[in-house]
Amino acid sequence: MTGSAASPSFRLAYVPGVTPGKWVRTWNERLPGTPLDLVAVPAPEAPEALRDGRADAALVRLPVDRTVLSAIPLYTETTVVVVPKDHVVTAADEVSCADLADETVLHPLDDVLDWERPPGEPAFERPATTADAVELVAAGIGVLVVPQSLARLHHRRDLTYRPVTDAPRSEVALSWPEDATTDQVEDFIGIVRGRTPNSTRGRAKPQPEADDRKRPEKSAPRKPTAPSRGGTGGSGGSRGGTGRAGGGRSGGAGGTKGARRGKPRRRS
Repeated sequence: MTGSAASPSFRLAYVPGVTPGKWVRTWNERLPGTPLDLVAVPAPEAPEALRDGRADAALVRLPVDRTVLSAIPLYTETTVVVVPKDHVVTAADEVSCADLADETVLHPLDDVLDWERPPGEPAFERPATTADAVELVAAGIGVLVVPQSLARLHHRRDLTYRPVTDAPRSEVALSWPEDATTDQVEDFIGIVRGRTPNSTRGRAKPQPEADDRKRPEKSAPRKPTAPSRGGTGGSGGSRGGTGRAGGGRSGGAGGTKGARRGKPRRRS
């Protein structure tokens, strides 16, 4: 228990299709003393993983219950239709839902798109998972509409995909329990939002000797040199001692006469 408290891990859940690699690398660079444990969960189970404490935060697909979970939207995915490579859909660069009206469109039980009504004709039975649906597409049973990341995740050499312009889109977000916004969660929020380690809103590590770097030690100011009475510059002052600068020759003579007037009279 002592070791766990000294170096607690941060548990990050993520759903299929989401790739947290770049954020994990940044975490490991900034917080090498705090391990980050990845927890893969099916999309429908991600909110439950947060509520029951299996994860401290999660990369989820919206929507989530905002009454108990906080969420920061990160990006929105393109929706595509997965078809065999020789399918008629491949003749176009993109399609609409109307173009799929005559197709058998598979609708798996773990579908992450918020359909009011899926396009095309429904299959006789809904596949249990997206992976099962991809297998049925390869067998020529129907087509599948999913976020692009899932099409890439379940890539097969005999299948391809095209964007569907008017289909619902899936939004990926960082989510965590509303009442458990820990320091580690704040650290990860800073990373996904692109904050620097020294950001005032991030929980950056203290920088030793930061004040010394910001305020370098100043050397003692030099005392100004008093100007010579015989001139303004250094060389002029030295030449003024000879009576040849500043007042010129007359100045030198004047100085001599003044000295004679100051002599006391000799007694008779």
